[in-house]
Amino acid sequence: MNAPQANRRNFIKETISTAAGLVVLPALPTALIGAPAILRSGSLGSDSTPAGAARIRFSVIGMNHGHINSQIGAVIRGGGEFVSFYAKEPDLMADFVKRYPQTKQAKSESEILDDKTVQLVLSAGIPVDRAPLGIRVMKAGKDYMSDKPGITTLEQLADVRKVQKDTKRIYSIMYSERFENRATVKAGELVKAGAIGNVIQTIGLGPHRMTPKSRPEWFFDKKEFGGIICDIGSHQFDQFLFFTGSKKADVVASQVGNVHFPQYPKFEDFGDVMLRGDGGMGYIRVDWFTPDGLKSWGDGRLTILGTEGFIEIRKNIDPAGHEGGNHLFITDQKETRYIDCNKEPLPYGEQLVNDVLNRTETAMTQEHCFLATELALKAQKQAQEIHLKK
Repeated sequence: MNAPQANRRNFIKETISTAAGLVVLPALPTALIGAPAILRSGSLGSDSTPAGAARIRFSVIGMNHGHINSQIGAVIRGGGEFVSFYAKEPDLMADFVKRYPQTKQAKSESEILDDKTVQLVLSAGIPVDRAPLGIRVMKAGKDYMSDKPGITTLEQLADVRKVQKDTKRIYSIMYSERFENRATVKAGELVKAGAIGNVIQTIGLGPHRMTPKSRPEWFFDKKEFGGIICDIGSHQFDQFLFFTGSKKADVVASQVGNVHFPQYPKFEDFGDVMLRGDGGMGYIRVDWFTPDGLKSWGDGRLTILGTEGFIEIRKNIDPAGHEGGNHLFITDQKETRYIDCNKEPLPYGEQLVNDVLNRTETAMTQEHCFLATELALKAQKQAQEIHLKK
């Protein structure tokens, strides 16, 4: 096996257990190896709820990132039947054959796009390839769900918007730090109920661990992954819009840099952004500096400031002592309390399946999806470059 193939496999294996980059999960139980695909697919997501009766048929094209497994799990939980998959890389196809032995291996992308029974296509291909694939999917009369970032340039965004408008198909981006994190889902319910008054600001922190030996070549090339703000920062733009209720927003300032990895000159390891929306303000910081001493790939946090209180979410780990992830702390005018959110439901998959069937926008409006991406792309494009003296 050559080095690029080994790196791809290591990267997929390392990210499979992160539930779309959110919660570290146990390894796939031995008893599930070789089990029916619908059971094993559900076990790979971050929700152990059994899959319901199949209501739509879906396929996968491109699985360069392990996030694809939680995407599959979400749709199966929502009532999707996983019927076929394709990747241009033989090693990735071989890995999927082992993981989903009951699911059909397509011989080409066109075999899936030409299948009239497939209603939804999922992808976690190389980021720069996701938007062009989404355009082909929509033109084929199917809906599309991409891993983040779903679009890597403003030019791609303009093309996607045009085709989506012309075809009326769904172009969904799985912003998994909200959709696949139970504490964040719970926070949405609390904010909607007025638990902290009117939201004034969100602060989203997205640290990650580097693990360079497990990363494929595209991971280190900004043209391939879109830049750090476009990539891992995309979650925070989605959460900013969602929690502040902003329908319009501007990037006040942004900066990026490669301050610690000169051996990867096309890489970025730090970025931050200030936002101003018509419903509130936002601050975002993302980085690749999680130390090995942390028992998680990253101490992801979200603080939601309201006029009557605030919420802090510790998505993956609580260094103060609570086990696991999905921790929510809320302080209002009466008290501070802790909510363990590990049993909260994850509605995105079911909502998206409903949207595919009913042509609705219950999982996420199309405008919200595109605006979150537009803000990330603008912040990335206008970011000032950081140069630190050492």
